[in-house]
Amino acid sequence: MVGTSMVIGDGVLTPCISVLSAVSGIKEISPSISEDTIAWISIVVLLFLFWIQRFGTEKVGFLFAPIILVWLCLIGGIGVYNYIKYDPTVIKAWNPKYIIGYFQRNKRQAWTSLGGVALCITGTEALFADLGHFSVRSIQISMIAIVYPSLLLAYGGQTSYLMKNKLDVSEVFYKSIPGPLYWPTLVISILSAVMASQATITGTFSIIQQSISRGFFPKLKVIHTSRNRLGCIYIPFVNYILMACCIPIILYFKTTAQIGNAYGLAVVFVMVLTSFYLVIIMQLIWKRNIVVIVLYVTTIGGVELIYLSSVLLKFPEGGYMTLVFAVIVVTIMFVWTTVQRWMYEKIHKNDVNLNQIAKDIQRAPGLAVFHLYDCGVPPLLVLERYVQIVTSLQEIILFVTYECVQTSVVSIDRKFHFRQIQPDNVFIFSCIIQYGYDEFTDINDEKTSNILVIKLRELLVSQCSELHKEEPNDDIVQIVSVDESTTESYEEYNIGENSEIIEVPADESSDHSQGYTKHLDNIIGSKVTHLVVESDVVAPKGARIWKRLIIKLYSLINNLITHRDSHNTNTKLVMVFEL
Repeated sequence: MVGTSMVIGDGVLTPCISVLSAVSGIKEISPSISEDTIAWISIVVLLFLFWIQRFGTEKVGFLFAPIILVWLCLIGGIGVYNYIKYDPTVIKAWNPKYIIGYFQRNKRQAWTSLGGVALCITGTEALFADLGHFSVRSIQISMIAIVYPSLLLAYGGQTSYLMKNKLDVSEVFYKSIPGPLYWPTLVISILSAVMASQATITGTFSIIQQSISRGFFPKLKVIHTSRNRLGCIYIPFVNYILMACCIPIILYFKTTAQIGNAYGLAVVFVMVLTSFYLVIIMQLIWKRNIVVIVLYVTTIGGVELIYLSSVLLKFPEGGYMTLVFAVIVVTIMFVWTTVQRWMYEKIHKNDVNLNQIAKDIQRAPGLAVFHLYDCGVPPLLVLERYVQIVTSLQEIILFVTYECVQTSVVSIDRKFHFRQIQPDNVFIFSCIIQYGYDEFTDINDEKTSNILVIKLRELLVSQCSELHKEEPNDDIVQIVSVDESTTESYEEYNIGENSEIIEVPADESSDHSQGYTKHLDNIIGSKVTHLVVESDVVAPKGARIWKRLIIKLYSLINNLITHRDSHNTNTKLVMVFEL
């Protein structure tokens, strides 16, 4: 939860600091421009960035790679220029041994400076989001062959420039740009800042989608923007929240100094948590030698902990924003998972006797379809609650759940998966409707609803046909229909031990399949009732204050955040549980 909250905080802070720092380069040509003006220009850029999210990264992604490639080549080339012009000897700084000398000379100041050094590697914590668009090998090649060399040349060139211009340390990037390249660099820097922001926004979408799928976050509307790649997604609610957070942050701070402190804390904390979980994976899944694990902890883990201790010093100077984001997100996730666990325990304490329900309730012609969606309530418990409020139960009951699979479209012949719930003579079925991430499934869709009924009818007819192919034996079962118009007389049939009980009027016994089909058409044709099942929770009387508070927060989150499709216009059956 903490790691997820930090990534989401990163998704808020990255657009702020990236765009604001790029736009601030305008001051080099117009020193009189105010910080308020730069802030508002940055906000306009960010509004455009969040607006284009709805179109998906694949539709505008053809611009991403050329812009980033030009940007990396440009800053690398400027770095080489500064190396040659100012002080080529700074290339010695590539030797790691000078780090030791740096700490020996500066001691505590060297340690505190690591908080600023951490900003040189920001963005790597969001590489997981790129896995939805690129292969692992392509990411590795681009990082090693292009990104890393370009950054080394760029920062080394800036160091060479500072050897001759020490007073320009606060604005070294734009100061070190050769005059003719200033405007091209400014434009490319703003565009690349938008690209960098896009990466962290995509990462935020990705991690929230994973949290939703694992039940750690309320259900939100997730839009897949590509038919070819599963990882290309857009979450409108998250997009609006990120935008609503970025605008006041820029208007309040107006400079990158304090935003950078919060940003560095979020990034380094994510890296430390990643290393912590990687150690667990190395031990439990990869089964690595303990020597390898200790070596990793003492090297990579040790370096990350040193960086974390440095950025924590910046907590009063803007770093507290990271904590604010973390507290809000962790609270939402903790409340959601806690109440969901209580609900699970409450639901599975109930033991429903289906035979008793079928015996005590009057059956009536018709088909009742219960759409369970994400309510988390077992079908039999829904049925028990339903018969408590109705006087009769439809002759055929169907429980429908929906499952999104990792393909864009699911063909009709693979979409519907039926199963009959025991005992067979109750005529209660469950159906899993599988749909692709590029499909829209809703009970208001007349086509889907009609196909669902047709598939159920085909299943019942096929069961009837298979029944009459069975060899007769001594098991005699009377077949009874609840249709009052056909209750005058009934036929008795020999059926196999494992066969299912069916209802066939005696006057059509000459053709069992046709008689049953006609009877089935009468049942389904009489009325099809759709009900959407939802769940709600309340605190029992006498519950402790902390428990009532958690349930109140859950209800608030469920009402404000949870996405509900247009099926809410249909009849609802609300299952209320006292926790």
